[in-house]
Amino acid sequence: MNDISAYEPPKVWIWNKESGGRFASINRPIAGPTHDKELPVGRHPLQLYSLATPNGVKVTVMLEELLAAGHKGAEYDAWLIKIDGNQFGSGFVAVNPNSKIPALMDRSGKEPIRVFESGSILVYLAEKFGAFLPTDVKTRAETFSWLFWQMGAAPYLGGGFGHFYAYAPTKIEYAIDRFAMEVKRQLDVLDRRLANNEYLAGDVYTIADMAVWPWYGSLAKGLLYGGGEFLSVQDYKNVQRWTDAIAARPAVKRGRMVNRTWGEPSSQLHERHEASDFETRTQDKIEQAAS
Repeated sequence: MNDISAYEPPKVWIWNKESGGRFASINRPIAGPTHDKELPVGRHPLQLYSLATPNGVKVTVMLEELLAAGHKGAEYDAWLIKIDGNQFGSGFVAVNPNSKIPALMDRSGKEPIRVFESGSILVYLAEKFGAFLPTDVKTRAETFSWLFWQMGAAPYLGGGFGHFYAYAPTKIEYAIDRFAMEVKRQLDVLDRRLANNEYLAGDVYTIADMAVWPWYGSLAKGLLYGGGEFLSVQDYKNVQRWTDAIAARPAVKRGRMVNRTWGEPSSQLHERHEASDFETRTQDKIEQAAS
């Protein structure tokens, strides 16, 4: 690790546009739109505006699971929102004033309903369709506990460990050690829970698994921040078992592809408007048609 000189915070913090490392050009200390841009609207009741980050994958997995379970009303259009300034367009800010993906518009009723924050979207869809959220009090409470555990834990993984280990312009030993310790503690929490439970809420697959899996399943397979070996993720055997079981679900495989712009072209479906798009509109098919 690099030695760094001691930093003395000023009495009043002043934003330096040049600070912030890799994402400095799109970060700012104020909210609101930077430019006018309307959002596209497709023909389905549910309009998703997203990117296949772990938070985005939560929702596309949920939608694909709902469709696989026979809920035809869960048909959706998924529009790509790249995190390159597009999240500050006026149309997107109107759906999510926090300018983060994913964001959902439900146009199935008399008045459109906006839903933002990935956990909120999962709960909204689960209640709307009566699926993947148990009705018995004990298992329902367990589901919500693990869902909110993920919402509270992920900032340590993404904004903490991920930022300082992979993105920060300077490697700071204290920061990396602090967040690596916390992430390993979180993995141990999961591993202990999954030692005697097939899924997080018990023996039933729920929105809690859909929320936790894109983050900690990706981490368990060394796909997040390149930190798998550093964190010895192979040691968490129960997390590995759970990760593999969820990854094998056909709906999860499809959900991972939606709004994905990296990896193998055959795994990228930049926009999703019909179920047939998985066969005809993946990026490799588009590139072949263009050549």
